Amino acid sequence: MKSVYGYLRVSTVRQGMQGSSLAEQKAAIEQYAAQHGLTVSQWFEERETAAKRGRAVFNRMLTLLRRGSACGVIIHKIDRSARNLKDWADLGELIDRGVELHFAHESLDLHSRGGRLAADIQAVVAADFIRNLRDEVRKGMRGRLKQGLYPLPAPIGYRDQGKAKPKIPNPETAPLVRRLFDCYATGKYNFPMLRKEAERIGLKSRFGGPLSANGLSTLLNNEFYIGIIHIKRTGERFPGIHEPIISHALFEIVKNVLNGRKAHRNLRHDFLFRKRIRCASCSYHVIGECQKGRVYYRCHTPSCQITSLREDHLFAQFQHALSLITPPKSSFKDLEKGLNALLRKRSENAQAATKRHELAIAKIGALVSRLTDLLLDGEIEKLIYHEKKHELIKRRALHEEKIREIADGNGSHMAKVRKFLELLLWLCEREKSLNSEEMIQMAEITTSNLRLEGKNLLIDWKSAYALLREYEKTECSRPRRDRRRTPTTQKCQLSRLSERLLEVL
Repeated sequence: MKSVYGYLRVSTVRQGMQGSSLAEQKAAIEQYAAQHGLTVSQWFEERETAAKRGRAVFNRMLTLLRRGSACGVIIHKIDRSARNLKDWADLGELIDRGVELHFAHESLDLHSRGGRLAADIQAVVAADFIRNLRDEVRKGMRGRLKQGLYPLPAPIGYRDQGKAKPKIPNPETAPLVRRLFDCYATGKYNFPMLRKEAERIGLKSRFGGPLSANGLSTLLNNEFYIGIIHIKRTGERFPGIHEPIISHALFEIVKNVLNGRKAHRNLRHDFLFRKRIRCASCSYHVIGECQKGRVYYRCHTPSCQITSLREDHLFAQFQHALSLITPPKSSFKDLEKGLNALLRKRSENAQAATKRHELAIAKIGALVSRLTDLLLDGEIEKLIYHEKKHELIKRRALHEEKIREIADGNGSHMAKVRKFLELLLWLCEREKSLNSEEMIQMAEITTSNLRLEGKNLLIDWKSAYALLREYEKTECSRPRRDRRRTPTTQKCQLSRLSERLLEVL
């Protein structure tokens, strides 16, 4: 009996794990061998697509056949052997050498002209099927990209929701990804240090292992985190509908660090108010110095005669100033009610404006439909139809843009007010127990400029907090005769304050 090989193939590892297709192929090959007096001396099993060249098991089998280790090979069907014409040409070369090629599912005499032609036609059909499938897959993926959907597995920090649904931030890993961006943006971290930080906070790759240097580079260069889908193969970018994890500004800072436009600097001393306070006279930053275990700040400009000031004194001055813009809890509740009432009113106005634009869009839709009917009835020319339709579509696009602007503006404004109220409530509850890190964070949020004049810290508050300071100053310095009308006066002042705060936030 002739000794032959048996070749089994499925396209994916998942199909191979299920096993049904491989078992059916093997049974058909064994039955074919028994009917034709052949013995299968060795089995070659592969879990890889035949659309591309380079199958390791298939190539090893061809090498053995060229050496004459077996008389031939039995394959279930032609499309199990090759789905590209180059691999089929290699099989044709073996047939010309006298190697027997059997297909258990097709009764073809490959040594005759007709059988060879029929096999060639089936091989071409199999290759064409792959080409068509590839085109359809690309078409589908491009359609998803145009919709703002990412048709590939979610990157680190996001979670898949299923087909035709946007990726959503993973509540466990998204903050860790943001932490890596924040760390690298400081310019104090290189990749080995960043890898240690990722390991410390518990951020791993998609496969559960530690992040490599290439993995970190891919993560930091991925525009998906700012809401943009970038296809590197074609260089195209699509606006995604998923929620960004980081801001555009932070991404640009990280990009500058990666490109060497912001050098890594290891600070010997990272003082609390470093590069945060300017000299009131020359506008240069005051410099921190460590002397006898304490930190002092002073201006190094020769023309400025400013004595140095200790860091703890600066800290105490800012903490006192922060307490002056923090309203008492009783006033905070009234302020919160006033702002919420104004927000509801503004939201109602936004809904009314949105409704007007939606009615205008519906009216434009009716006009387009009527215009189409006139064209079909032959009452207007095709050129006029296209001009009018283009004008209506532009008007509809403008209304849709207005609706988006209203929604985005209203949503962002409400978020700012909520964040402002949360910060005030947090300050009311913490009172004077802020640590150094929290104090600097408050300085960045509430102030636009810090200046040092002599031993006094001058603070330029941001608009909303300047209004709070003005209100607290007026409340504290009100004449005694006005304090008899405190409830009414305070209510009016809080109402005016709420209106002004809503304007500046």
